[in-house]
Amino acid sequence: MTTPLLVIKDLHACVGDKEIIKGLSLTINKGEVHAMMGPNGAGKSSLSYVLSGKQGYEVTSGEIVFKGKNLLDMSVEERAREGVFLSLQYPVEIPGVGVSNFLKHSLNAVRKHNGEEELDTINFMKLLRSEANSLGINPEMLKRFVNVGFSGGEKKRFETLQMALLKPSFSILDEIDSGLDIDALKTVSEGVNNLRNEDNAFLLITHYQRLLSYIVPDVVHIFADGKIIKTGDKSLAIELEENGYASFLKED
Repeated sequence: MTTPLLVIKDLHACVGDKEIIKGLSLTINKGEVHAMMGPNGAGKSSLSYVLSGKQGYEVTSGEIVFKGKNLLDMSVEERAREGVFLSLQYPVEIPGVGVSNFLKHSLNAVRKHNGEEELDTINFMKLLRSEANSLGINPEMLKRFVNVGFSGGEKKRFETLQMALLKPSFSILDEIDSGLDIDALKTVSEGVNNLRNEDNAFLLITHYQRLLSYIVPDVVHIFADGKIIKTGDKSLAIELEENGYASFLKED
């Protein structure tokens, strides 16, 4: 039997005195794309922060197993090197840190962790330009500081570029469609779809069905009040788009 990539069992987590995850259980296998949909304030982004190890989010009970290892024992950096990637809803600016330098050090940290030879500057730049070109990224953007002055679409393309280079095992995409026009959405979605394979998995956090028309999920979850209240296939997202959350929340 194939070991699941990620297993979450009866997870409870809080920020300060407020409980934000309330008994969440979830299994994600390699090769799967899961979509998490829910109303504002349900705890979807909080789940992404717990999985990535953001400071201030305390797990009070439950467990998270990633690749057969206890994820909760890992630091933020260890999780990233193991293959957990979070695409932020609002990517932060890092003044003074160049895009190329940031990506080169990130990639080589992952390669070193995996026992692979680090890339020198020449070979890294060849790879970077190739991946950037496939995402329609202007080469001038690679000379700038990380996210500084980037438009919303540029920030999301840059997040996708990071995934293309790092090739994470598990990517959490927190509202990657936020602020994108239709052309940028298609470009980013195509980039994500090109990264899908039998050895990785994705968790899409979104409010809208339109993203799921481009990145078609295998499983859709409705998330409310810190837990999953309903799970189905891609048709569940269409039903949710048509009827809203009210009927599902009543069922809960």
